[in-house]
Amino acid sequence: DCRDGPSMTFSLLKTETDSADSCRENGADSSRDTDTEKRRESVQTGTFWLTRIVLLRSVAFIYLVAFSVAYNQNKQLIGEHGLMPCKSYLNSVKRYVGGKVGMAALAYTPSILWFLDWDDMDANLDGIALVGMALSAFVLVTGMANMVIMVTLWVLYHSLVNVGQLWYSFGWESQLLETGFLAIFLCPVWTLSQVPRRCPPSLTCIWTFRWLIVRIMLGAGLIKIRGDKCWRDLTCMDYHYETQPVPNPLSYYMHRSPWWFHRFETLSNHFIELIVPFFTFLGRRMCMVNGAIQILFQVVLIVSGNLSFLNWLTIVPSLACFDDASLSFMFRSGGGAKKAVLEIQNEDAAGRTPKPTKGMLIRRVVNISLGILIGFLSIPVVMNLISSRQVMNTSFDPLRIVNTYGAFGSITKERTEVIFQGTLNPDPKDPEAVWEEYQFQCKPGDIYRRPCLISPYHYRLDWLMWFAAFQTYEQSEWVIHIAGRLLSNDSTVLSLLDHNPFQGRDPPRWVRGEHFRYKFSPPGSASAAQGKWWLRKRIGAYFPPVDLEGLRGYFQSRNWPHPHIPPNRS
Repeated sequence: DCRDGPSMTFSLLKTETDSADSCRENGADSSRDTDTEKRRESVQTGTFWLTRIVLLRSVAFIYLVAFSVAYNQNKQLIGEHGLMPCKSYLNSVKRYVGGKVGMAALAYTPSILWFLDWDDMDANLDGIALVGMALSAFVLVTGMANMVIMVTLWVLYHSLVNVGQLWYSFGWESQLLETGFLAIFLCPVWTLSQVPRRCPPSLTCIWTFRWLIVRIMLGAGLIKIRGDKCWRDLTCMDYHYETQPVPNPLSYYMHRSPWWFHRFETLSNHFIELIVPFFTFLGRRMCMVNGAIQILFQVVLIVSGNLSFLNWLTIVPSLACFDDASLSFMFRSGGGAKKAVLEIQNEDAAGRTPKPTKGMLIRRVVNISLGILIGFLSIPVVMNLISSRQVMNTSFDPLRIVNTYGAFGSITKERTEVIFQGTLNPDPKDPEAVWEEYQFQCKPGDIYRRPCLISPYHYRLDWLMWFAAFQTYEQSEWVIHIAGRLLSNDSTVLSLLDHNPFQGRDPPRWVRGEHFRYKFSPPGSASAAQGKWWLRKRIGAYFPPVDLEGLRGYFQSRNWPHPHIPPNRS
């Protein structure tokens, strides 16, 4: 019927319109459902559950290295028969505070060694190191930790650092103690769980880590600008690779980079240490940019020199610049910690957050107190940063909770080395005397030996020998102590060396220290073709030839036990 045409047409159009609207609504609902599902399956920004696991494992790794170094070297350095026995040091402190082991002694030198049996100090030192290695290995492998474990690690390492004297005088010791202190507050008190639901990571604690990396980098950058002129005229990197404490094989090649590359390196260093740290305060993305740049910078330093675990340790607070969303790629999907974090985030999104408990409220108070403490202890540190008389690697409190940092404020322009030599000749002035060289574990000596690659491990004696080389033996008396031990083939000290030329033979009658200037051999040169990594030239005597009898008075005046004189030499 023609009269029905317009009505039917309108009806059909209405039906199609309703159908299209319905499809759009269904599509929108489907899109919303898809977005919701994606959110449920992907870790969201703004939480730090996974960040905490990465931080704790990283701190545990550094502790493991540090305690391993302690276990392998402490007996020789500060043990019963070490070069600087910690028992003698503790006795000196005890006399200084009035002859009693009380709060005064503990405040002056915080260490659990005060409460242990001193009759076997080597066993004490080994015990501390072994417990530290075991606990740090547990946290590293499992990613689980609580306050009890982290406090124990911190107290144990404190106990070693505070009696380590010269051997533990490096800036990274305080940096590890500060980092380890902050890590305590990442953990629940008792629970051993990677993702403890009722103990979320404290944003305050995360920011204390970020504040640490800011201070580390600014301290390092400012001490350079205020220090050696070569940092300002951009020439420091012309020398650094060759003259750093313990070069590695890549240092050899980096030293020969073009001049313009060394200028670029120095400018980049200033930008990374003086400008990039402020990215931390410019929002999530810029904070992550800071973290990524700092980590990359530390990796470059790691591969170009043996700087102990310093650069590895500096990576740790940089990790706090990343949240769960940015670190989720490091975790297996569909299980473990990542699954637990997704469940927590979905519960929070649905409003199913756990009701506050008394313990959670106490934890909030603790976190706020941590922020106040770090802020208060940072006052002298910040004042030091802005001071024209800035000092680096200094602690303003006995527990080393907040410290100043810095590295390479001055660059040595030439490398000098102290080489120990011994002879069996009874007359050290005899021109026919054959002087044989001792070799250290890693520091340059034999010009044919390839530079070592040991980071994050390090040899404390080798590092101190670098400092001794641009001082005098009067300023580094322990050098003469080593010479006396070599004269008796002392196994304790010799275990710190790589090569003893008198192994299996009579000990030397005389030992001397020779001073040499070292340079990298040019790649492609005749000397390099002969297998020489180094070229060296004698500067002169570092200390004159010494024998056991001649050292008797020197040792007695310093309360050092006189080395055993072989019967056939008495």
